[in-house]
Amino acid sequence: MRLRRSGTGTTAALCGALLLAACGPGTHPDAAPGHTPVRIADAPAKLPVPLGKGSKVADDFNGDGHRDLVLDDLVKAHAHTDDAGIGVVYGSAHGLAPGARQLLSPARYAARTKGQLPALFDAEASCDLDRDGFTDLVVSTDPPYDGQGQPPVPLQILFGSATGLTRAVHLTVPARARFGDDWPDQPVCGDFDGDGANDLVLHASAGRLTYLRGPFSRKGAPRAATDPLPSPGELPTGPAADVNRDGYDDLVVRAAEGTGKASVVLGGPDGPTRTGTTLPSGIDVALGRFGRGAALDAAVGGMGETSLRYDLPTPTRATLASAGSMLDAADFDGDGLSELVSSGSRLRVFRGRTTGLSASDVVILDPKARGTTRVLSVGDFDGDGRADLAVRTYLGETKDTVAVYPGARKTLVSRKPAVTFSSSEFLTDD
Repeated sequence: MRLRRSGTGTTAALCGALLLAACGPGTHPDAAPGHTPVRIADAPAKLPVPLGKGSKVADDFNGDGHRDLVLDDLVKAHAHTDDAGIGVVYGSAHGLAPGARQLLSPARYAARTKGQLPALFDAEASCDLDRDGFTDLVVSTDPPYDGQGQPPVPLQILFGSATGLTRAVHLTVPARARFGDDWPDQPVCGDFDGDGANDLVLHASAGRLTYLRGPFSRKGAPRAATDPLPSPGELPTGPAADVNRDGYDDLVVRAAEGTGKASVVLGGPDGPTRTGTTLPSGIDVALGRFGRGAALDAAVGGMGETSLRYDLPTPTRATLASAGSMLDAADFDGDGLSELVSSGSRLRVFRGRTTGLSASDVVILDPKARGTTRVLSVGDFDGDGRADLAVRTYLGETKDTVAVYPGARKTLVSRKPAVTFSSSEFLTDD
């Protein structure tokens, strides 16, 4: 699973979560002659989480000004064992520090529901929900349910702190904000009403969305909740971003799981209440500034190719051959335009130009390893102003490799990873 994230407020959503290029200066470690990737074997087995004071950096759970990485679906010590939980690798001035890590197991970090701990813990969304300068993590669980009436809320919040993520609390979803008997899930963070605080949008049912206004209390309660909002689809999808540059975050809402249509739902003073552009049918959607238009663009991933719609909401379309179905957007070369990351059978990065994405200028990243490689995250982990690409090569239930490829001006991404490690390192921490 790729964790879909939103930044802290509208500015961060544009600068950190959507374009995914941090706004601070730095020196890229890959530019140094003789640079040697940092491997988990070279790092201490376990380092304390660095103390932070709060920041506005996206996915900075300990608030030290450096981006962190969330790892879901950790490998197991033995096949067919229970879910190990969620792993967090904390950042440093030189990028991710695999030794500084935190295992978020349900047994230690989950809140009980009707006296029972959940067996599953899945990362869903991240943003600063309580405006304290520390990113928080929204996770889904499997609470007990007898099949009668409305099911309990499966979402919990782990609040960030100077020492990392803390024990979870239940997300409070007031009765007036729910609709039907579906699980309130699929959370998307964003400042949809433009007040400077992050809100949450959830799936409700029957063409409705649950809208919870932030900031949230440390007990998981929103500042306010509205009646369920009419929606063009069932599945809200992040990351949120200010697509039309009006000061309100917007999001994509898919009609259903699998291949289907999606729509851009626009934020405003009352939240995400307006349906914007309807996108063509596809499997995945990525938003980014792929050309020089005033608005952001949408790429829609389909089987075998990607259809593009530029300068939302105009209906200009194009086809990008050889692109996969799973998409991400990031500015890897620091020029202010987004590149499109496409994964499927192969991992490709299409360069963004003033005229749009270039099918003739593509980087094919083909890690020399068996298994299946998927994108974990795109973001600026080393603080040089260019996004980096974090990927995971899955070799089975008990073995994997995580690698972070730095962004680069000329080649978009370095061919050599700056950091490599395995999520199996978390198994020694429980």
